[in-house]
Amino acid sequence: MFDSLVELFKGLAGASEETRLFPDGDYRVAAAALLVHLVSVDGVIEKSEQDVLRKTLKARFDLSDEETADLIRIAGERDNEAVDLYNFTSVLKRELDEDGRAQIIEMMWELVLADGHIHEFEDNLVWRVSELLGVSRRDRIRLRQSVQAQKDTH
Repeated sequence: MFDSLVELFKGLAGASEETRLFPDGDYRVAAAALLVHLVSVDGVIEKSEQDVLRKTLKARFDLSDEETADLIRIAGERDNEAVDLYNFTSVLKRELDEDGRAQIIEMMWELVLADGHIHEFEDNLVWRVSELLGVSRRDRIRLRQSVQAQKDTH
């Protein structure tokens, strides 16, 4: 009942369409913020990385082009506001099961490998997020190899 009252007040206050689509605490925003952070962690944002970011988020979360652009913008804002990774990983750990958390790591590897090489900062970020999400070292490596194999066959 409390949630319905909150929604009512948000509606009366004129909550925007995007806050209804991506409300506070939405795991998609947390995942996208980690991916946005990952794309920029090596100091160079390649077009290939931007393209993979858009394609990955659109496909994984079944979004339109406009929704994907909104998600990336919101995620960028959240990433700029963040002081650490914990805010994002805590949402993901709370909202996703083990398979869902592994899919986040898989998405990260898709981005890391988008430009054809693994930068040490990117590798370190995937490692830290994996640890925070409770994804094992073995699974993290298996996911990297799987994404690499898919990339090599295309």
